[in-house]
Amino acid sequence: MENKNINIELGKLTLQGIINIPEGAKSLIVFAHGSGSSRLSPRNNFVAKVLQKNNFATLLFDLLTEQEDETYENRFNIDLIAERLIEATKWLLKNPETSAFKIGYFGASTGSAAAIKAAVALSGKVKAIVSRGGRVDLAEDALEKLNAPILLIVGGNDEDVIDLNQKSYEKINSQKKIEIIPGATHLFEELGALEKVADIAAEWFSEYL
Repeated sequence: MENKNINIELGKLTLQGIINIPEGAKSLIVFAHGSGSSRLSPRNNFVAKVLQKNNFATLLFDLLTEQEDETYENRFNIDLIAERLIEATKWLLKNPETSAFKIGYFGASTGSAAAIKAAVALSGKVKAIVSRGGRVDLAEDALEKLNAPILLIVGGNDEDVIDLNQKSYEKINSQKKIEIIPGATHLFEELGALEKVADIAAEWFSEYL
């Protein structure tokens, strides 16, 4: 299992990514990071390693180009980020190396909203979603249209995001579950918190992928 740097060519855009495909993997988890983060996010890379050990292929990629990321507003442009996720997923489904994989999304913060919007737009091609500390409320009307099973993971001390997730949870009609990690804050920096997130995510993807 080795990380491989790839370029995702989307028309005139090139987005950099890191892909890891364990031998025998049948599903690929695409990471949608939060604002101001990138394919190098230490938290998402930690979760990706755990998923790889559970025989999932993973892709972490930059949702914005370096130039786009310099414009602060772009980081919170959920529609733009969702569109990149959609195009990257289509690219994966056409790429000979990845076309046979079932696709799942792991979203964090604002990336969770983009993951929901992208899954709705791709109607059935995304088989499961996990959200870590996600601003799923920013997905707005897409919540009610979501068909993919979704797991919402929130830190027990991240009170504002708990409230937003619980309100959003009520609007979701697909298979759903909410997990609150006791004592964890928004970034899950507490001892053992991120390990718990990764283990729960692996269980969810194992069930639905």
